[in-house]
Amino acid sequence: MLNLFLSLVALFLAYLVGSFSSAIIISRLKGLEDPRKVGSGNPGATNVLRSGDKMAAILTLAGDIFKGFLPVMVARLAGGSPLLVALVGLAAFLGHLYPVYYQFKGGKGVATAGGVLLALSPLSVFFLICIWFVVAFLTRYSSLAALIGAVAAPLILMLIKPVLAYILLGGVIAGFLIWRHRENINRLLNGKESKINLTGSD
Repeated sequence: MLNLFLSLVALFLAYLVGSFSSAIIISRLKGLEDPRKVGSGNPGATNVLRSGDKMAAILTLAGDIFKGFLPVMVARLAGGSPLLVALVGLAAFLGHLYPVYYQFKGGKGVATAGGVLLALSPLSVFFLICIWFVVAFLTRYSSLAALIGAVAAPLILMLIKPVLAYILLGGVIAGFLIWRHRENINRLLNGKESKINLTGSD
């Protein structure tokens, strides 16, 4: 009974940590516009970057990664079972998507998902980052790179970290990421998705 209680507390705390919006907090601290009211309206690093403040975007990215990484790493170091660790990661991820502090309206979750996976398997994240850069460089679509990375995540975990709970977590996260990017998918299909510039020239 005690173990069940502690597990539930861990899940609840992970969700609360995930619910903090790095984009909103950092934008307020730096006197920038609320990212929910400008650009795409998504409280994430890419939208913060549209403010022109690169440092704010970097801090947002780091914050979103960290809030996914921290709960999972604590759960692992505390000796949690693979299932509990995976559920903690899912709770932190869902906190970002559906934050209790912001009327359950959060970001798309790519960076936080990366933080969760980083705590599970750094090597897997290395390969996912490589995939993102290759796709983004070739197509200049950040959203497409994120979607392909999401689909690849459970497959890479299967090869590098073949723990069933982690593989299932990768699959669930991939499903949520695809759903959260549904508008991007429509724009990609219609040729209306905005491109990014990774080279500094057109």
